[in-house]
Amino acid sequence: MRSLLFIYNPTSGTGKIKAELPLITDTFTKAGWLTTVYPTQEKGDGARAVRELGARFDRVVCAGGDGTLSEVAGGLMALPDPPPLGYIPMGSTNDCAATLRLPKGTGPAALAAAGAGEPTPVDMGLLNGRPFVYVAAFGAFTKVAYDTPQDLKKTFGHLAYIFGGIASLPTITPYRLRVECDGQTLEEDEVYFGMVSNALSIGGIRPPNSDQVVLDDGKFEVTLVKKPMSLADLANGLQALINPTSPAEGGALVQFQASQITFRGDRPISWTVDGEFGGEFEESRVVNRRRALKIIQGT
Repeated sequence: MRSLLFIYNPTSGTGKIKAELPLITDTFTKAGWLTTVYPTQEKGDGARAVRELGARFDRVVCAGGDGTLSEVAGGLMALPDPPPLGYIPMGSTNDCAATLRLPKGTGPAALAAAGAGEPTPVDMGLLNGRPFVYVAAFGAFTKVAYDTPQDLKKTFGHLAYIFGGIASLPTITPYRLRVECDGQTLEEDEVYFGMVSNALSIGGIRPPNSDQVVLDDGKFEVTLVKKPMSLADLANGLQALINPTSPAEGGALVQFQASQITFRGDRPISWTVDGEFGGEFEESRVVNRRRALKIIQGT
């Protein structure tokens, strides 16, 4: 019988996973898996558990929010031959579920993780050595993801991030940045927002360059919102982030693809990584690890 390690975060989203455990484990058993269940105990526990135990199993499945997936995936990257990773989304926004085309509902998602889905190579990112699955970002709106109260996330989902982001606008100071990407250097400029991503959904919103996303092409999609020359420039840049069918005008929005990007700012850059605080760095280097893991996608 094949072996499966099931790691779940009991506090993600609405906490409903506790009631769903019998359904999930029964689905795994019916699919032929001998399942070991591990509830995380604290932040970072999922990564530690999979680093210590993951090599013994044929498959690892995690349940929780995108932060739980990011943590477990990062732990798997420490293994020389990581097993495929399945994901049962239980968070508030579940951006990765949209990108991976996972079915909605605990039962169908568990079935996909157990074998109905397809293990597919995907790129992973490293921000100064820290792994991430789908996005590393800084500036406007990013601090909101890890500062928004949990009860607000439960009630409003991704709208909570938008509300918090709008409220934070008066406090935002742009970074004076020098950006190097794949051997080229961009003109130094003031930037309100920066995002390095490999995703079809970020904060519940489809990013403006989503038509370029290929999960295993070794390239990130990079978005920068520069300091606008007018209020119209700012409005156009934010509108392009929210509505990709309405392209920005006036040069406030910069988009490109790259495998390696280095950011040097006039002060330490504060990052959010997969919706969690990712640290502050004077120099930030983001590297694409092409096809680093196999993650199970919906069919």
